[in-house]
Amino acid sequence: MEYVSKFISYLKDERNYSPATISAYRRDIEAFHEFVGKPPEEIEITDVRGFVAHQLKEGKSKSSVSRYLASLRTYFSYLYREGFIKINPARFIPSPKKAGRLPRFLSVDEVFGLVEKPGEMGFVELRDRAILELFYSSGLRVGELVSLSLNDINLRDGLIKVMGKGRKERVVPVGKKAVEALKRYLVERALIKGKTDRVFLNRRGNPITDRTIRRIVLKYARLSGISGKISPHTLRHTFATHLLHEGADL
Repeated sequence: MEYVSKFISYLKDERNYSPATISAYRRDIEAFHEFVGKPPEEIEITDVRGFVAHQLKEGKSKSSVSRYLASLRTYFSYLYREGFIKINPARFIPSPKKAGRLPRFLSVDEVFGLVEKPGEMGFVELRDRAILELFYSSGLRVGELVSLSLNDINLRDGLIKVMGKGRKERVVPVGKKAVEALKRYLVERALIKGKTDRVFLNRRGNPITDRTIRRIVLKYARLSGISGKISPHTLRHTFATHLLHEGADL
């Protein structure tokens, strides 16, 4: 691939990396491209997440997956700096924690059943669909989603601005399905006499709470037949590996 060749030349000619280091970068990046099957300009954050989840499921150590991520961050940083891509999809992906058990992931049928359960027929249904799509697409925390304001959303570029832990601001890419769900919801939201600029409101125009969002997730999980303890935290850690293999566009 042309982009990979340009990056390898950059490592060799400008960074003066050793042949062994360059070979390691090449292996990591080629493994990623073989997995996603997309050109760099079409790659989203969900693609990188899916690759990470796949490597962990395949039994790769967390240190190996962290090395993959380091290679991808450098690779996409180079492509972004050179103007080949608009965003660095690996920039905000954290390395796997050294300890702890991986949380439960939903299956492809469970995910589709969950996010499609609200339907698209009214304000509440469109709001709930947008919430579920956004959770799954972006990996936001409950508090981050509750705090979203209208000015934080850039639907044209598929980006949202998030104030995370420690008052640290970051920009998060959002998949196309979540963008479309947000667009449909915001049309209905405009008809509500909102008392705030928060994105997600109740019928009275007040911001919804994190408790309400937890109830929404649990409600549609039960309606779609998903058993067990399901929460926004579950969606945050449900990566898109199975959807990527199906060619789905999140």
